[in-house]
Amino acid sequence: MLTVRARKERFPVLGFVVFISVVLLLVAGIHLYLWQRLVRDTTTAGGRARRVGSWAAFALAVSVPALLIGGRSGIGWLAWGYVWIAVMFYLLVALVVLELPMALARWQLRKRSAGAATSASASASASDHDPERRLLLARGAAIVAGLTATGVTAYGLRSALGPPRIARAQVPIGKLPRGMDGFRIATVSDIHLGPLAGRAHTERIVAMINQLDADVVAIVGDLVDGSVGELGPAAAPLGNLRSRHGAYFVTGNHEYFSGAQQWIDELPRLGIRVLANQRQAINGLDLAGVHDVAGETEGMGPDFDAALGDRDPARPVVLLAHQPIQASEAASRGVDLQLSGHTHGGQMAPFNLLVKLQQPVVSGLGEVDGMPLFVTNGAGFWGPPVRVGAPPEIALVQLRSA
Repeated sequence: MLTVRARKERFPVLGFVVFISVVLLLVAGIHLYLWQRLVRDTTTAGGRARRVGSWAAFALAVSVPALLIGGRSGIGWLAWGYVWIAVMFYLLVALVVLELPMALARWQLRKRSAGAATSASASASASDHDPERRLLLARGAAIVAGLTATGVTAYGLRSALGPPRIARAQVPIGKLPRGMDGFRIATVSDIHLGPLAGRAHTERIVAMINQLDADVVAIVGDLVDGSVGELGPAAAPLGNLRSRHGAYFVTGNHEYFSGAQQWIDELPRLGIRVLANQRQAINGLDLAGVHDVAGETEGMGPDFDAALGDRDPARPVVLLAHQPIQASEAASRGVDLQLSGHTHGGQMAPFNLLVKLQQPVVSGLGEVDGMPLFVTNGAGFWGPPVRVGAPPEIALVQLRSA
């Protein structure tokens, strides 16, 4: 019989193996489908084009798990291969959308051939032309899908690597003192410093935040994808952040992939206070922050009692929590506003539709159990350096006394 400790050690490993197996099967299935539509259906059997296309499809399929491993280890040139994942995804979407019109076109070809087969010679002629027509049809669909996927990916690259937009929101809070009406919180999340987003990325974000002349800067998680040793120089410009009442940070799930405690120790050296299940009084407002739920595996999960307990309920409280899904707990404890990130706004449409299945708000200002919840798209990206339908942003949230 397994001991409790053995079970804890075994099940995370088992879960990881299952996860990797599912990912590999999914990647293999997608590439098999792409091979069928882009290689097999558009080339002749035994030809050189089919051999070259088949080897290319195999190499690209193998590259995806290699990217997920090597790209995470800081190899910049390898991480750029994530662009293929975006192209792969939009090829899949385009081809699936084309399946119905392609099926109708093939049905029309068969119907036309059957109608033309009024004699033995006509039937032979139709039979001769059918493979050519099907090949032409498949090549046309492949060209449309290829142009669509590369066009959308190119647009997404430009969006993801360009400067973040400034998103603005006003949130009325009944308990906010009139003297704090217009209090401004510059909110940024999901900066994702890593192989493809380095010091220049941080410097641009810091310069844009400083131009907002905010009262507080809130960094709501997923700042890094790497250790302090790897990304310390890239994060250093955060020390230049300016606001009237300081800059604050809460952990996101990616901090726990990177060594959360080392960043909790590092950020105060840059002048950023980490709200580790804590709160800070700022004039007539309480600013609180909780760890991300991913920290539970390391004994560093969210503790709402520590962050919100024993406070004066007459004072308004704004909570920083990386994931919007934490809003239900916050609302039950009388929080007046939660600021979150994590979703990336979906990053690559139509992923935003899937995010809605897990998170109560994907982007912008919403409400959970009567509590306002603002979710920012984030200023960076994860995986493919591509954003479609969810541009990077820095949010300026202004509190208004109702």
